[in-house]
Amino acid sequence: MSELVSIIVPVYRAQSYIAETIAMVIGQTCKNWELLLIDDHSPDNSAEVIRGMLDKYERRRLQTEGQNLRSAEEYTDGTGRRIVLACKEKNEGAAAARNTGLDMARGRYVAFLDADDVWLSEKLERELRFMKDRQAGFAFTSYAFGDEQAKPTGKVVHVPRELVYKKALSRTVIFTTTVLLDRDKIPADLMRMPEVESEDTATWWQILRAGYTAYGLDETLAIYRRPPHSLSSNKFTAVRRIWRLYRRQEKLSVISSARYFVLWAYRATARRI
Repeated sequence: MSELVSIIVPVYRAQSYIAETIAMVIGQTCKNWELLLIDDHSPDNSAEVIRGMLDKYERRRLQTEGQNLRSAEEYTDGTGRRIVLACKEKNEGAAAARNTGLDMARGRYVAFLDADDVWLSEKLERELRFMKDRQAGFAFTSYAFGDEQAKPTGKVVHVPRELVYKKALSRTVIFTTTVLLDRDKIPADLMRMPEVESEDTATWWQILRAGYTAYGLDETLAIYRRPPHSLSSNKFTAVRRIWRLYRRQEKLSVISSARYFVLWAYRATARRI
Protein backbone atom coordinates (compact mmCIF):
# COMPACT_ATOMS: atom_id res chain seq x y z
CA MET A 1 0.00 0.00 0.00
CA SER A 2 1.24 3.50 -0.81
CA GLU A 3 1.81 6.34 1.66
CA LEU A 4 -1.47 7.79 0.38
CA VAL A 5 -3.99 9.06 2.96
CA SER A 6 -7.61 8.15 2.21
CA ILE A 7 -9.96 10.74 3.73
CA ILE A 8 -13.49 9.43 4.26
CA VAL A 9 -16.36 11.92 4.62
CA PRO A 10 -19.99 10.83 5.15
CA VAL A 11 -22.23 13.40 3.46
CA TYR A 12 -25.74 13.95 4.81
CA ARG A 13 -27.53 17.30 4.93
CA ALA A 14 -24.13 18.89 4.41
CA GLN A 15 -24.86 21.44 1.67
CA SER A 16 -24.01 24.35 4.00
CA TYR A 17 -20.55 22.99 4.78
CA ILE A 18 -19.35 20.62 2.08
CA ALA A 19 -17.76 23.15 -0.28
CA GLU A 20 -15.75 24.49 2.67
CA THR A 21 -14.80 20.92 3.61
CA ILE A 22 -13.46 20.17 0.13
CA ALA A 23 -11.51 23.43 0.01
CA MET A 24 -10.08 22.67 3.45
CA VAL A 25 -8.77 19.28 2.32
CA ILE A 26 -7.33 20.74 -0.88
CA GLY A 27 -5.54 23.30 1.30
CA GLN A 28 -3.80 20.70 3.48
CA THR A 29 -0.01 20.98 3.58
CA CYS A 30 0.10 17.20 3.10
CA LYS A 31 -0.68 16.72 -0.59
CA ASN A 32 -0.64 12.92 -0.89
CA TRP A 33 -4.33 12.19 -0.30
CA GLU A 34 -7.56 11.08 -1.86
CA LEU A 35 -10.94 12.40 -0.74
CA LEU A 36 -13.89 9.98 -0.63
CA LEU A 37 -17.22 11.78 -0.27
CA ILE A 38 -19.99 9.27 0.50
CA ASP A 39 -23.40 10.83 -0.08
CA ASP A 40 -25.70 8.86 2.24
CA HIS A 41 -28.80 9.49 0.09
CA SER A 42 -28.88 13.05 1.41
CA PRO A 43 -32.25 14.80 0.82
CA ASP A 44 -30.63 18.21 0.29
CA ASN A 45 -28.42 19.50 -2.52
CA SER A 46 -25.11 18.22 -1.12
CA ALA A 47 -24.24 16.18 -4.25
CA GLU A 48 -25.02 19.13 -6.53
CA VAL A 49 -22.85 21.43 -4.44
CA ILE A 50 -19.99 18.92 -4.66
CA ARG A 51 -20.34 18.61 -8.44
CA GLY A 52 -20.40 22.38 -8.76
CA MET A 53 -17.26 22.64 -6.64
CA LEU A 54 -15.46 20.05 -8.78
CA ASP A 55 -16.76 20.89 -12.26
CA LYS A 56 -13.36 22.31 -13.25
CA TYR A 57 -11.71 18.92 -12.68
CA GLU A 58 -11.62 15.91 -14.97
CA ARG A 59 -14.41 13.45 -14.28
CA ARG A 60 -15.10 9.82 -15.08
CA ARG A 61 -17.71 7.28 -14.00
CA LEU A 62 -16.74 4.45 -11.67
CA GLN A 63 -18.07 0.91 -11.51
CA THR A 64 -20.36 0.47 -8.50
CA GLU A 65 -21.30 -3.19 -8.49
CA GLY A 66 -21.78 -4.71 -5.06
CA GLN A 67 -21.35 -1.42 -3.19
CA ASN A 68 -25.03 -0.41 -2.86
CA LEU A 69 -24.32 2.79 -4.77
CA ARG A 70 -26.56 4.63 -7.18
CA SER A 71 -23.56 6.27 -8.84
CA ALA A 72 -19.92 7.10 -8.30
CA GLU A 73 -17.76 9.70 -9.98
CA GLU A 74 -14.00 10.20 -9.81
CA TYR A 75 -12.50 13.65 -10.23
CA THR A 76 -8.79 14.42 -10.68
CA ASP A 77 -7.33 17.88 -10.27
CA GLY A 78 -4.41 17.60 -12.68
CA THR A 79 -1.87 16.75 -9.98
CA GLY A 80 -2.99 13.15 -9.52
CA ARG A 81 -5.06 13.83 -6.45
CA ARG A 82 -8.35 11.95 -6.51
CA ILE A 83 -11.76 13.08 -5.28
CA VAL A 84 -14.63 10.60 -5.41
CA LEU A 85 -18.33 11.35 -5.02
CA ALA A 86 -20.22 8.12 -4.30
CA CYS A 87 -24.01 8.35 -3.96
CA LYS A 88 -25.75 5.61 -2.02
CA GLU A 89 -29.07 4.17 -3.16
CA LYS A 90 -30.62 4.63 0.28
CA ASN A 91 -29.79 6.23 3.60
CA GLU A 92 -27.93 3.74 5.81
CA GLY A 93 -26.22 5.93 8.41
CA ALA A 94 -22.70 7.14 9.10
CA ALA A 95 -21.24 3.72 9.91
CA ALA A 96 -22.29 2.20 6.58
CA ALA A 97 -21.13 5.33 4.73
CA ARG A 98 -17.70 5.16 6.30
CA ASN A 99 -17.50 1.42 5.57
CA THR A 100 -18.29 2.15 1.91
CA GLY A 101 -15.41 4.62 1.98
CA LEU A 102 -13.13 1.94 3.44
CA ASP A 103 -14.10 -0.40 0.59
CA MET A 104 -13.13 2.26 -1.95
CA ALA A 105 -9.96 3.49 -0.24
CA ARG A 106 -6.60 3.01 -1.94
CA GLY A 107 -4.32 4.50 0.69
CA ARG A 108 -2.25 2.95 3.44
CA TYR A 109 -3.60 5.52 5.90
CA VAL A 110 -7.26 6.25 6.63
CA ALA A 111 -8.51 9.54 8.07
CA PHE A 112 -12.11 10.23 9.06
CA LEU A 113 -13.64 13.68 8.65
CA ASP A 114 -17.21 14.79 9.30
CA ALA A 115 -18.51 17.33 6.80
CA ASP A 116 -19.28 19.99 9.42
CA ASP A 117 -15.96 19.78 11.27
CA VAL A 118 -12.74 21.64 10.52
CA TRP A 119 -9.10 20.62 10.12
CA LEU A 120 -6.24 23.04 10.52
CA SER A 121 -4.12 23.18 7.37
CA GLU A 122 -1.24 21.16 8.88
CA LYS A 123 -3.44 18.48 10.44
CA LEU A 124 -2.57 15.59 8.14
CA GLU A 125 1.11 16.47 7.83
CA ARG A 126 1.71 16.77 11.57
CA GLU A 127 -0.32 13.73 12.55
CA LEU A 128 1.25 11.56 9.86
CA ARG A 129 4.73 12.56 11.04
CA PHE A 130 3.69 11.78 14.63
CA MET A 131 2.45 8.32 13.63
CA LYS A 132 5.68 7.51 11.86
CA ASP A 133 7.80 8.77 14.75
CA ARG A 134 5.85 6.62 17.21
CA GLN A 135 5.48 3.70 14.77
CA ALA A 136 1.79 3.84 15.66
CA GLY A 137 -1.12 2.22 13.91
CA PHE A 138 -3.75 4.41 15.58
CA ALA A 139 -3.39 8.13 16.32
CA PHE A 140 -5.71 10.94 17.40
CA THR A 141 -5.23 14.59 18.34
CA SER A 142 -6.53 17.32 20.59
CA TYR A 143 -9.35 19.48 19.31
CA ALA A 144 -11.21 22.70 20.08
CA PHE A 145 -14.92 23.32 20.43
CA GLY A 146 -16.32 25.81 17.93
CA ASP A 147 -19.61 27.61 17.43
CA GLU A 148 -21.90 27.18 14.43
CA GLN A 149 -19.40 29.08 12.27
CA ALA A 150 -16.55 26.90 13.62
CA LYS A 151 -15.10 29.86 15.50
CA PRO A 152 -13.23 28.43 18.52
CA THR A 153 -14.99 29.06 21.83
CA GLY A 154 -11.79 28.81 23.86
CA LYS A 155 -12.49 25.29 25.11
CA VAL A 156 -9.85 22.73 24.08
CA VAL A 157 -9.95 18.98 24.71
CA HIS A 158 -6.44 17.74 25.43
CA VAL A 159 -5.61 14.08 24.88
CA PRO A 160 -3.45 11.55 26.76
CA ARG A 161 -0.19 10.33 25.24
CA GLU A 162 -1.47 6.76 25.09
CA LEU A 163 -4.84 5.10 25.45
CA VAL A 164 -5.52 1.39 25.96
CA TYR A 165 -8.85 -0.40 26.12
CA LYS A 166 -9.68 -0.21 29.83
CA LYS A 167 -8.74 3.46 30.04
CA ALA A 168 -10.76 4.22 26.91
CA LEU A 169 -13.92 2.80 28.48
CA SER A 170 -14.02 5.64 31.00
CA ARG A 171 -13.45 8.51 28.55
CA THR A 172 -14.70 9.32 25.06
CA VAL A 173 -11.77 11.56 24.29
CA ILE A 174 -11.11 10.20 20.79
CA PHE A 175 -12.83 12.58 18.36
CA THR A 176 -13.58 10.92 15.02
CA THR A 177 -12.41 13.88 12.95
CA THR A 178 -8.93 13.59 14.50
CA VAL A 179 -8.38 9.85 13.94
CA LEU A 180 -5.70 8.46 11.61
CA LEU A 181 -5.28 4.70 11.10
CA ASP A 182 -2.52 2.70 9.40
CA ARG A 183 -3.94 -0.19 7.37
CA ASP A 184 -0.55 -1.91 7.39
CA LYS A 185 -0.85 -2.20 11.19
CA ILE A 186 -4.58 -2.38 11.97
CA PRO A 187 -6.56 -5.24 10.37
CA ALA A 188 -9.36 -4.15 8.02
CA ASP A 189 -12.09 -5.97 9.96
CA LEU A 190 -11.30 -3.95 13.11
CA MET A 191 -11.68 -0.67 11.21
CA ARG A 192 -15.14 -1.49 9.94
CA MET A 193 -17.73 0.36 11.97
CA PRO A 194 -20.56 -1.61 13.59
CA GLU A 195 -24.01 -0.24 12.77
CA VAL A 196 -24.89 0.81 16.30
CA GLU A 197 -25.39 4.14 18.02
CA SER A 198 -22.05 5.87 18.69
CA GLU A 199 -20.50 3.67 16.02
CA ASP A 200 -17.26 5.64 16.11
CA THR A 201 -16.64 5.02 19.83
CA ALA A 202 -17.57 1.36 19.34
CA THR A 203 -14.95 1.12 16.59
CA TRP A 204 -12.15 2.64 18.66
CA TRP A 205 -13.00 0.24 21.50
CA GLN A 206 -12.99 -2.81 19.24
CA ILE A 207 -9.53 -1.85 17.94
CA LEU A 208 -8.20 -1.27 21.46
CA ARG A 209 -9.87 -4.41 22.81
CA ALA A 210 -7.87 -6.39 20.26
CA GLY A 211 -4.68 -5.23 21.99
CA TYR A 212 -3.72 -2.14 20.02
CA THR A 213 -2.77 1.19 21.61
CA ALA A 214 -4.03 4.60 20.46
CA TYR A 215 -1.44 7.38 20.60
CA GLY A 216 -2.52 10.93 21.33
CA LEU A 217 -0.91 13.98 19.75
CA ASP A 218 -1.67 16.81 22.15
CA GLU A 219 -1.86 19.49 19.48
CA THR A 220 -5.12 21.20 18.58
CA LEU A 221 -5.50 20.33 14.90
CA ALA A 222 -9.29 20.17 14.52
CA ILE A 223 -12.43 22.09 15.48
CA TYR A 224 -15.65 20.42 16.54
CA ARG A 225 -18.48 22.57 15.25
CA ARG A 226 -21.19 22.48 17.92
CA PRO A 227 -24.43 24.45 17.38
CA PRO A 228 -25.87 25.91 20.59
CA HIS A 229 -29.32 24.29 20.35
CA SER A 230 -30.54 21.01 21.87
CA LEU A 231 -27.61 20.56 24.28
CA SER A 232 -29.76 19.01 27.03
CA SER A 233 -31.26 16.55 24.55
CA ASN A 234 -27.78 15.68 23.27
CA LYS A 235 -26.62 14.98 26.82
CA PHE A 236 -29.50 12.57 27.43
CA THR A 237 -28.77 10.83 24.12
CA ALA A 238 -25.08 10.51 25.00
CA VAL A 239 -25.91 8.95 28.37
CA ARG A 240 -28.23 6.39 26.80
CA ARG A 241 -25.75 5.53 24.06
CA ILE A 242 -22.74 5.06 26.31
CA TRP A 243 -24.72 2.76 28.63
CA ARG A 244 -25.88 0.65 25.68
CA LEU A 245 -22.31 0.38 24.42
CA TYR A 246 -21.16 -0.94 27.79
CA ARG A 247 -23.95 -3.48 28.10
CA ARG A 248 -24.66 -4.55 24.50
CA GLN A 249 -21.48 -3.94 22.55
CA GLU A 250 -18.83 -4.59 25.20
CA LYS A 251 -21.03 -7.01 27.17
CA LEU A 252 -19.88 -5.66 30.53
CA SER A 253 -21.65 -6.55 33.75
CA VAL A 254 -23.97 -4.03 35.38
CA ILE A 255 -21.38 -3.37 38.10
CA SER A 256 -18.52 -2.82 35.63
CA SER A 257 -20.76 -0.70 33.40
CA ALA A 258 -21.77 1.47 36.34
CA ARG A 259 -18.16 1.96 37.42
CA TYR A 260 -17.02 3.03 33.95
CA PHE A 261 -20.14 5.14 33.52
CA VAL A 262 -19.43 7.22 36.64
CA LEU A 263 -15.88 7.91 35.44
CA TRP A 264 -17.12 8.69 31.94
CA ALA A 265 -19.80 11.10 33.21
CA TYR A 266 -17.28 12.97 35.37
CA ARG A 267 -14.82 13.39 32.51
CA ALA A 268 -17.50 14.25 29.96
CA THR A 269 -18.83 16.98 32.24
CA ALA A 270 -15.37 18.39 32.92
CA ARG A 271 -14.59 18.43 29.20
CA ARG A 272 -17.55 20.67 28.46
CA ILE A 273 -17.23 23.15 31.33
